[in-house]
Amino acid sequence: MKKLFLLLLAPLCLSAQSSDDALFIKKIADDVLQNGKAHDLLRQLTKDIGARLAGSPEFTKAVQWGELSMKNLGADRVYLQVCMMPNWNRGGKDEASIVAVDGKKTNRVLDVLALGNSMGSGGKAVKAKVIAVANFAELESKKELIKGNIVYYNYKFDPTNIEPGTSYGQAGLYRRTGASRAAKYGAIGVMIRSLTEATDNNPHTGAMAYNDSFPKIPAIALGGYDADYIWNLSKQSSFEVSFKTNGHFLPDAKGHNVIAELKGTEFPDQYITIGGHLDSWDVNEGAHDDGAGVVHTMEILRVFKALGYKPKHSIRFVLFANEENGLRGGNKYAEEAKANNEKHLFALESDAGGFTPRGFGFTIEEEKLKKMQAWLPLLFPYGTTYLKMGGGGADIGPLNKALGTALAGFDPDDQRYFDIHHARSDVFENVNKRELLLGAINMAGLVYLVDKYGL
Repeated sequence: MKKLFLLLLAPLCLSAQSSDDALFIKKIADDVLQNGKAHDLLRQLTKDIGARLAGSPEFTKAVQWGELSMKNLGADRVYLQVCMMPNWNRGGKDEASIVAVDGKKTNRVLDVLALGNSMGSGGKAVKAKVIAVANFAELESKKELIKGNIVYYNYKFDPTNIEPGTSYGQAGLYRRTGASRAAKYGAIGVMIRSLTEATDNNPHTGAMAYNDSFPKIPAIALGGYDADYIWNLSKQSSFEVSFKTNGHFLPDAKGHNVIAELKGTEFPDQYITIGGHLDSWDVNEGAHDDGAGVVHTMEILRVFKALGYKPKHSIRFVLFANEENGLRGGNKYAEEAKANNEKHLFALESDAGGFTPRGFGFTIEEEKLKKMQAWLPLLFPYGTTYLKMGGGGADIGPLNKALGTALAGFDPDDQRYFDIHHARSDVFENVNKRELLLGAINMAGLVYLVDKYGL
């Protein structure tokens, strides 16, 4: 089937495909699969440092590790770019339980996590009746019942979306805006179903935001089993929940983007950026999100140096700060690029995990994408099955807004990604070495082609 696919595409790609390109990408693949360091680097990042919430001491350690590691990989230049980061702190263990059902006391403990950037419950538990709703429309229909109570949103992933990322985007509205929409009607707390279809009870955290027009009420996420229990209980009984959180902000902390460069031989003042984000949530090791993107970036630097590749354009390898709850690193990178009148040809981000490669999504002019699609047979043997419109990444998005830079996002298979995304299960042991290395191969191949042929 693969051979037939390539034969059908071959007439379309003669102008771009050459034996030299195929041979060089094969050299990339052979070297990465035999000598790749991405998995070893990921072990260091996750096991020696661990969770890397923006503003934490561990994030500072990760910056130091990233700077030293990229120097050891042979970059022409490595430097730090300062940015101020929000400094949210969980402040201790999040606790919750069902304390009464139909007026009778009980104590069923719930596994919960406070949402990132949420404010705590003020040193004491929030205790109230639960008003359960499936969506915002049902919230509106029950708005007269909300005051003084806790709202629970049971919005589930739509299982008919073949790409779970689509479901994540839909459900994400409830995490980001659910608290303020409930506070508008007098709610004193919010619970949500975690943004996952995982068949376990791990709660998933993630960033939320408040509307300053309404009270900043505490907000928690429930694991899947507890979410089902709450929802089913709401259909037959009146019940109360008590929960306590301790989230708060400290003054903004100094953070850094870690930037390594390979200097271009023909166009040194034109840049290609490759990156992933160095921060993670505080409840896990951030192995897939986004340790995988960090080590993908570093592995491309390593293999280019190992093969003696001299890029035409300057290539920057960026470990971004504070993607999870502020995007300060990505915004700072674009701000500095614009202030320095830099020309950024292309930017590629890996922030979807270290799973099996599937393709790339682009934010680019359609005619340029059509030219790039002629490269597909060169990448197809390593897992890339499409180069399609629509994609990029949170950290590189500001480059497009500031400079019009063409963007691409690496798309691995995402069927398992949201099982562990922002949950305590996002750990090193859940990253497969071969899948991780294949991701770096495909990214390196695409960057090589963009560097050689331009856009």
